[in-house]
Amino acid sequence: MDVTIIGTGNMARGIGARVVAGGHGLTVLGRERAEAEALAAELGGGARAGEVGEPAESDLVVLAVPYEAAADLARRYDGATIVDITNPVDFSSFEPIHPGAGSAAEEIQAAAPGARVVKAFNTTFAGTLAEGAVAGQPLDVLIAGDDEEAKGRVARLARDGGMTPRDAGPLRRARELEAAGYLHMALTQGTEAPFGTALRVVA
Repeated sequence: MDVTIIGTGNMARGIGARVVAGGHGLTVLGRERAEAEALAAELGGGARAGEVGEPAESDLVVLAVPYEAAADLARRYDGATIVDITNPVDFSSFEPIHPGAGSAAEEIQAAAPGARVVKAFNTTFAGTLAEGAVAGQPLDVLIAGDDEEAKGRVARLARDGGMTPRDAGPLRRARELEAAGYLHMALTQGTEAPFGTALRVVA
């Protein structure tokens, strides 16, 4: 697959590492081309770089940006298969934001009605994605979406990158995934390994 990641921060780096590890093509788009080029070079694997707003002829477009920026960016890529990784949190107060649409992912779907939006990676931390595991255990990637083919692409990306995809159901389940993402962040506060843990389904 070809994957475009919009953003150059820690989550872009973590997800990009899994994309490259899985042998997929990667393009990084940043607000500044130099930042995108630096991250692409760091990730290796022939990753390409560009600027936000450039066309993304990819199988997946990952919005690795803050919640507040995601819906506006999604409008530029209406028609694509969009992966929303955001958690709607006010980080100044560390309190959750409650989107009127029910979830950030549903807001993005409303902003880009021609897109196939999938919620994923919001319950995984950037550092653990870079490693691909916690304590030797592969990461679970919880996935929600209304389009089965789109979810299948995200599941393949997770599996090829050494992680375990978990189908959480339709896009409206993004509400629960975002609550889990916030809870996971809250649980790490004040611990010896902040943002170094993982949520995992054990059976």
